[in-house]
Amino acid sequence: MNVSLNNIDATKGIVKLEIVKADYADRVEKNLRSFRQKANVPGFRKGMVPMGMVKKMYGKHVLVEEVNKLVSESLFNYIRENKVNILGEPLPNETEQKEINFDTQEEFEFCFDVALAPEIKIELSKNDKVPFYQVNIDDEMVNKQVEAYQANFGNYDQVEDVQEKDLIKGRVAELENGTPKEGGLVVENAVLMPMYIKDEAEKAKFLSAGKNAVVVFNPNKAYEGAEAELASFLKVDKEVAAGITADFSFEIQEITRHKNAELNQELFDKVFGEGVVSSEEEFKNKIREALAEQFTPQSDYKFLVDARELLVEKAGELAFADDLLKRWLLVANEKNTKEKLDEDYPKIVEDLKYHLIKETLVKGNGLKVEDADIEDFAKRVAKAQFAQYGMLSVPEDVLANYSKDILKNKQTLQNIIDRAVEEKLAGWLKEQVELDVKEVSADEFNKLFEA
Repeated sequence: MNVSLNNIDATKGIVKLEIVKADYADRVEKNLRSFRQKANVPGFRKGMVPMGMVKKMYGKHVLVEEVNKLVSESLFNYIRENKVNILGEPLPNETEQKEINFDTQEEFEFCFDVALAPEIKIELSKNDKVPFYQVNIDDEMVNKQVEAYQANFGNYDQVEDVQEKDLIKGRVAELENGTPKEGGLVVENAVLMPMYIKDEAEKAKFLSAGKNAVVVFNPNKAYEGAEAELASFLKVDKEVAAGITADFSFEIQEITRHKNAELNQELFDKVFGEGVVSSEEEFKNKIREALAEQFTPQSDYKFLVDARELLVEKAGELAFADDLLKRWLLVANEKNTKEKLDEDYPKIVEDLKYHLIKETLVKGNGLKVEDADIEDFAKRVAKAQFAQYGMLSVPEDVLANYSKDILKNKQTLQNIIDRAVEEKLAGWLKEQVELDVKEVSADEFNKLFEA
């Protein structure tokens, strides 16, 4: 077999495969023998059908199948072994491909169009300046996080009188002329929080009421415009709730109040693990470190976004085989239409350029992502997820097991690989260019992503 690449220009070429009988004869013969072993032909025992009959029945089918498999294998082996950097997939050539006749031919020629990736050269130096945003973890942020931990690790006490944020539990009964309505709606173990009552006059009826008190109020007014909340409170459908306008009594049976955890060693141990910090100052410093760590991936991401313009400029004009790429995009996505593709193509090429630039920098500078990098990144993802729920002292074995579960999902695994690659690229780029460090508040940093 002879396989060759004819470069039409810098953007595209034609891969030609010339196949002779010796290339496929053994494969066809082996496949036919397999057919003979399985064939069920009346008048013959299984496996005893004459080979001549098998060839007559299945010969052309097997020939087409084996030649096509040989073409596919040889085409991609050639591309891989010769390191031909193509875009998309090879496509059957529409001009030089000769007609194939499997009935009469023993030698075949196949031609495939390939779009070639442009050669990219980028040189960076400390004369190149790129913004790098560092979030200032101020005392206000730290104190808010302290308060959040105090709330998360707080407890609930039973109290005797109602305040706005308390949880009230009791028996609710529909009234008629100030007394319980015969056959009226009754809800046992109803739950209510005064802070969620919209009408201030209705809310006031509960504030300072004591345990065992009976409060007369109007749920329709209390939850005005919020049928879903009213329906949930009265445990009825929204359609039923919309027609309820009567007063109700609420017999208060329990009043539960949340109490924040004390800022002491017990809280420190719950948040960061036993003995990790031993004072309020150490606790706040540890929180400051954790908050800064949470912003690091976002800072790197913003850095890469800002570096993109510089890298694209350094790469210069890149030429593509637009006609061939459009052909491939139409084939690759059956939902594409020519009109939609023409509209989207400029953005597709823009993203393709940057993808190739990143790929060139990663490969050219040996920025490999190993299994250990992927596992480490997955652990950090797991750690960040636990941190969202205030769990900062998750044991290593729990993190390891959780991260393994994360990596079982193929899409999640690919996302983590991509992010780990970008992290390596960001680290390498920061060493090549001059960082224009800008210290910003968390609000200012978040606004950078709103454009």
